[in-house]
Amino acid sequence: MLLYIVDDNQINLVLFEKLCGLLPAVNQGLEIRSFLDPFHALTACQQHLPDLLLVDYMMPGLDGLELVARFRREPGAMDVPVVMITAAQDREIRHRALAAGITDFLNKPVDPLELQPRLTNLLKLRQQHLRLKDRNQWLAEEVRKATRQLVDREMETIIRLTRAAEYRDPETGGHIQRMAHYTRLIAKALKLPEEQCELLLRAAPMHDVGKLGIPDRILLKPGRLNDDEMVIMRTHAQIGHDLLQGSHSRLLQMGAEIALHHHEKFDGSGYPNGLKGEEIALSGRIVAVADVFDALTSARPYKPAWPLDRACQLLRDESGRHFDPRCVDAFFSVWEQVLDIRNQFQDDEDTPPMVELSALKPA
Repeated sequence: MLLYIVDDNQINLVLFEKLCGLLPAVNQGLEIRSFLDPFHALTACQQHLPDLLLVDYMMPGLDGLELVARFRREPGAMDVPVVMITAAQDREIRHRALAAGITDFLNKPVDPLELQPRLTNLLKLRQQHLRLKDRNQWLAEEVRKATRQLVDREMETIIRLTRAAEYRDPETGGHIQRMAHYTRLIAKALKLPEEQCELLLRAAPMHDVGKLGIPDRILLKPGRLNDDEMVIMRTHAQIGHDLLQGSHSRLLQMGAEIALHHHEKFDGSGYPNGLKGEEIALSGRIVAVADVFDALTSARPYKPAWPLDRACQLLRDESGRHFDPRCVDAFFSVWEQVLDIRNQFQDDEDTPPMVELSALKPA
């Protein structure tokens, strides 16, 4: 514990030091520091916050009221007890002192039988406050750890669900990672809140989870789908939504929204519900750009990868038709970062498609 005494009279300082040295708290490690100059005292407070401040009212240059007012502006100082020693009985001065942040008063001449129990009680209160503060910080840290564990477990469940979909689909884990990070890039470029950007990063891999419900004869067909097969294939958006909806998890809620909306088109010609413009959830509009771009520029068993310039031209041509123009503009505004992600998450033909949890953690 640290006690500062501020008084411009050396005799008073010696007296107060002697009296404070007799406090029971001294046996618990109370350190006492005295200051004749209030400016030096304020500097010391800024460097090391005391646990109790004992200050005189009448001092040259900086009186006790102004010293305390400045002291209270220091980080953490609002919780430190301050006792003012004064001979003034003026009620207005006491009101001003209370407004400045004084905790208690002692009248001159100081009565040792009054000073010692008052300061002892204030130091005990300060100790209890610090213990409670430490416990609250410990509890907050434990809550953060538990929350982190819950988030990781939730994310692991989502990743395993996504892997199940990937094993039935010719798309690769690299595609899932790239489109998820493209999604976050677009969201950031649109200046969405950071929490929303991270949620989109984690939810984007669930966009095609509904393909779990598509028969292999259609999902794995090497050639072009006929009209009847295409009707069945397009049900994956609704299936994905139905799989994920109804959860209390914000992550699953976002995944359900993306699954349902990412094949809608800005001009209303998409599926499953033919939504138009801002009727389409922003998450779906963002993922549409990220998903289509990476699908076009990635090789598949049934098609070669498009050159980047051709894929970029399609995004521009379809801006306002397939895609939300704001999302397309946002995508191209961070083009260098798009290329970085493309280089970072390359497809590996020697490993099965899967998404690693670590790859979808915040940057």
